[in-house]
Amino acid sequence: MKIASCLLGSWLLIQVAATAAEEVDFSKRRLRLGTVTLTVEVADTDARRARGLMFRQSLSEDQGMLFLFNEERELSFWMKNTFIPLSIGYFNRKKELIKIVEMSPVKSEMDQAVPSYPSGAPAQSALEVNAGWFKRHNIAVGTRWQWADSSPKSKKAD
Repeated sequence: MKIASCLLGSWLLIQVAATAAEEVDFSKRRLRLGTVTLTVEVADTDARRARGLMFRQSLSEDQGMLFLFNEERELSFWMKNTFIPLSIGYFNRKKELIKIVEMSPVKSEMDQAVPSYPSGAPAQSALEVNAGWFKRHNIAVGTRWQWADSSPKSKKAD
């Protein structure tokens, strides 16, 4: 029985590792926030939003991830399997920044005590960037984002 339990446990760990290694494709767009333009990966499906920036070891200063939702509602993010310190900006349906939150990375993939970071008000999109990015670029609550390009670029095209 112990051997069967060990084999089952090993199989489960292999499955978790395989799932973590699965590639999720994101389109890339140029986004302007105030006077700053950055390249964002767009998380606009459940699979893309669920994957987010998990398992990444770094993020360039001029890059981020934009999470898009179909409707405005209170949002909440967590840092499960996310190893980069991040800032998140929540935006309402008018694309106005309503809240900025600093998020601490997890220490390991096994970390179960992962805090949530709620929007505190209805939001329809969220932008994750390196920790402190909003402050370094003087982006304040009330700033609106807009697309700075005409169409999405496939990750495979880069």
